[in-house]
Amino acid sequence: MTFLQAPLGVRSYVSSLIAFISLIAFSLIVCSISLLLSKDNAVLPPQAEVPPISSVPPTVELDRSRGGDDGSCDVSSGRWVYDNSTRPLYSGLGCSFMHDEVACEKYGRSDLRYQHWRWQPHGCDLPRFDAKRLLEKLRGKRMVYVGDSLNRNQWVSMVCMVESFVPPGLKTQTYHGSLMSFKVEEYNATIDFYWSPLLVESNCDDPVIHRVSDRIMRANAIEKHAKHWADADILVFNSYLWWKKPNMKMKVLHGSFEENSTNLEVVEMDYGFKLAMRAWSRWLESHISTDKIQIFFVSLSPTHVWGEDWGKPNCYGETEPIHKEGYFGQGSDYGMMRTAESIIDGLRYRGINVQILNITQLSEYRKDGHPSIYRKQWIPLTEEQLANPSSYADCTHWCLPGVPDVWNEILYSYIVSR
Repeated sequence: MTFLQAPLGVRSYVSSLIAFISLIAFSLIVCSISLLLSKDNAVLPPQAEVPPISSVPPTVELDRSRGGDDGSCDVSSGRWVYDNSTRPLYSGLGCSFMHDEVACEKYGRSDLRYQHWRWQPHGCDLPRFDAKRLLEKLRGKRMVYVGDSLNRNQWVSMVCMVESFVPPGLKTQTYHGSLMSFKVEEYNATIDFYWSPLLVESNCDDPVIHRVSDRIMRANAIEKHAKHWADADILVFNSYLWWKKPNMKMKVLHGSFEENSTNLEVVEMDYGFKLAMRAWSRWLESHISTDKIQIFFVSLSPTHVWGEDWGKPNCYGETEPIHKEGYFGQGSDYGMMRTAESIIDGLRYRGINVQILNITQLSEYRKDGHPSIYRKQWIPLTEEQLANPSSYADCTHWCLPGVPDVWNEILYSYIVSR
């Protein structure tokens, strides 16, 4: 007997059963779709927003004797260990190429514990920095740091780490506008810094005089800067700080500064960052062969300008790191780094390998590592500022010796592994 020939009661029961099963199946499908959408669009609380930033690949040189079964190690995960035997890596007062904005000991900081903290990753050890070995890798080559004052902070750190090994008379430092150059004659090795805070051409391109409060970028104009680093063998980029001015927007110039064009478009800062990163990635794709050139992008350097977590206005007076593992505060925007990582992933897909140096988490702990008030003040302080030191504390840059030395140790481990 077919279904159509069955008694009415049976047919009614079977029809109801089929409808019920269909309803259950439809509900499961809807729930599955809703779950997927909720995962994509969820707004996570700050403490849950762990940055998905690439760290160290299997080819980096590390001591993995304490690593996992697969020999893996994430150098961004670890803790700061006080070490007064192997730290600091150089003398802040003895480095002849130190910059006054990060020379904290020179400008009166008497608590020097900040110089003696060593980063200890979980499961492995960073290799001990060896200036001679690095210079052998750089023999006849040019390494260029490109970016803002935090990248310059890292460059000064590297210069001080290297120059202490080089005898007097065999090292020179020169300045040519936006380009600062450190050269070791014996190795014909050059370590440069090029000022380009937005990566693309902007009205902030003068390293001394720039329009901080009225920023204008040319979205697709990068060649003016790129010609100064195009011949490098190792490139270390960063771009973050200049995109984070509170309550500001970015002006995009359609035209040129030389023609005094007034064709301006106002955009949100994060969108401006995306435009600049896309222009940077297009330039790399059309000009760079990563078979010959190593390229790095430094993740965001956190600030400690808000001190609610430790009951202070900011980093002023802080002499100890934060020891709570996994801490990160208000001074980091992981959305911007996700944008950078997405663009860098696209480059990798197209055959251009850019390694992200994930320095964010390890730097988050170091509220004690900033210059605070111990640096050269380029503008005379007012009486009101002098009466309230925390009002002019620099909680963005880093004292040297200090935190950027670890950034360079991680960079070093990549360079010597190639």
